[in-house]
Amino acid sequence: MGRFINPFTDVGFKRIFGQSVHKDLLIDFLNDLLVGEKRITDITFLDKELLPDFSGDRGVIYDIYCTNEDGEQFIVEMQNREQTFFRERALYYLSQAIARQGERGAEWKFNLKAVYGIFFMNFHLSHSPSKFRTDIVLSDRDTNEVFSDKLRFIFLQLPCFTKEEDECQTDFERWIYVLKNMETFQRLPFKARKSVFEKLEQIVDIASLSKEDRMKYDESIKVYRDQLATLDFAKQKGRAEERLDIAKKMKASSVPVETISLCTGLSLDEIAGL
Repeated sequence: MGRFINPFTDVGFKRIFGQSVHKDLLIDFLNDLLVGEKRITDITFLDKELLPDFSGDRGVIYDIYCTNEDGEQFIVEMQNREQTFFRERALYYLSQAIARQGERGAEWKFNLKAVYGIFFMNFHLSHSPSKFRTDIVLSDRDTNEVFSDKLRFIFLQLPCFTKEEDECQTDFERWIYVLKNMETFQRLPFKARKSVFEKLEQIVDIASLSKEDRMKYDESIKVYRDQLATLDFAKQKGRAEERLDIAKKMKASSVPVETISLCTGLSLDEIAGL
């Protein structure tokens, strides 16, 4: 096991971004994410139980729910595997946070506060461009003029971020580089450039965990690795079934078995048994 925690685990993600005592880390990340748009000076963590309940599929979903000093709300989520209707689920999450603002009394006149959804995805989102960051806003289809700034989706496809340390040009890119590679480091980079990484290094050091927190982290790592193993098995099974399907079609088309074996990697005996 490396020196630092894995931020893609439930315990790791919440230790970095979900603790009130260390909320300056989340503030710094959000400011780097939204640089040039806004400057957050304070946040208050909200009860994430207010978020919609998807208890049947919560094993790899880690939520942070907070509001800033202007009443704008931020839902920050880490997810390690794609799920059916992921986009619709994100839309439902943010729509619920928008709709809940109408519960403030009869004098409320639709003065909505913006809701931001930031979704870390440790996978490639299907039917999506192969780029790291995708920003979704409500805008006019023809002119691209923003219709409303009250609903914002930011999807971060971590596998698409391939920059090395010396290629990171912005503080946001440095954040992503550190998070993506944290478990492999013996020391965090960029500490001389950005002081927040000095504090981050202390928080994510496994040696700094209490006995109770270490037990929780170890269990979290087990769940994370079990999930990866399950996903890998599913992918391998899918590829095996695809090879069999191709071989069956080739055999039905009277393609020589030697050619089928060469194309699919199946043995002659496996092909004979199809």
